[in-house]
Amino acid sequence: MQVRLATLKDKKSWDNYVDNCPDAAPYCCFSWKEAVEQAYGHKSCYLLAEEDGVIKGILPLFDFRIPFCGSSFVSLPFCDVGDVFADNDDIKKALMAEAISLIKQSKGKELDVRSYQGDLFEADTDNLHVSVETKKVRMLLNLPGSSDELWSGFKSKLRSQVRKAEKNGLTFRWGGLEKIDDFYQVFSRNMHALGSPVHSKKWIEKILVNYGENARMGLVYKDDLPVGCGIILFTKNIVSIPWASTLREFNGLAPNMLIYWNLLKYATDNEKKVFDFGRSTLDEGTYLFKKQWGAEPRQLYWYRLGKSQTENETSSRISRKMLELIWQKLPLAMANFIGSRVRRYISL
Repeated sequence: MQVRLATLKDKKSWDNYVDNCPDAAPYCCFSWKEAVEQAYGHKSCYLLAEEDGVIKGILPLFDFRIPFCGSSFVSLPFCDVGDVFADNDDIKKALMAEAISLIKQSKGKELDVRSYQGDLFEADTDNLHVSVETKKVRMLLNLPGSSDELWSGFKSKLRSQVRKAEKNGLTFRWGGLEKIDDFYQVFSRNMHALGSPVHSKKWIEKILVNYGENARMGLVYKDDLPVGCGIILFTKNIVSIPWASTLREFNGLAPNMLIYWNLLKYATDNEKKVFDFGRSTLDEGTYLFKKQWGAEPRQLYWYRLGKSQTENETSSRISRKMLELIWQKLPLAMANFIGSRVRRYISL
């Protein structure tokens, strides 16, 4: 058994391994690697363990460099979960040991592993301090055999909210690269309203191009005006929704209900097993929204290996809130211009 860096020749076997890992999200596919490289230029270090030419484990990883701040390694940037997957614990440990070796060789500051596994690190490792954040959960819905069965399992209030969107004259349409401008019009305005730098349009394009038939973009329109949007990515069994947005002034028409129903319907009718709504904080607004669809929480473990540091959590929260308020006051065009250039350096 050997551990090495994956190459383009490994793409098919890598994705086959991901498809057969019941907990591996679509972000672990080789397409995420290609999209990050092409849109944002970060260097990938995708590790695989193989025996007699057969993959026995994987660890998708990026050397995430921020100007004047040095290098950190992240599994994975721009999403909720990366993680290490292996046929057994010994192979998993070998992959993690190689990742730590990469950090030391490159003089990287730390290693971030966004995981669903609570026992990935039990103590400090290789003279690196291990901390773990457990504030977030991954909201997962086990899908039935058909969308009719899914629909009938919803509470009447939920079904009425989907019908409300249709009665209000909203329509759902699938789109591709030709609809990126419509998607971005909604996505960028929503991120601005949230006080968060927006991903570049090139990033959305590279996601759709590299995932190909394993990505779908859905949009909701009021007449010909886009008022809601979402993207889903999928493996053989799991569908994840990394981005969904609506225009706040139209939220009374329930565009978000129409988006999620159609994405869930597609996932179910295409024989997917699990719909991953993404991360949430227990009992907050997004958590309750996802829970109404039947999603259940699964704990996320975000590990950080590096030099021991004490972070003032209260001060950090206050600083983020101040930045959000400042960002919201920027003109939209300026926020989009600046945001799309700084977003590449924000790993979440």
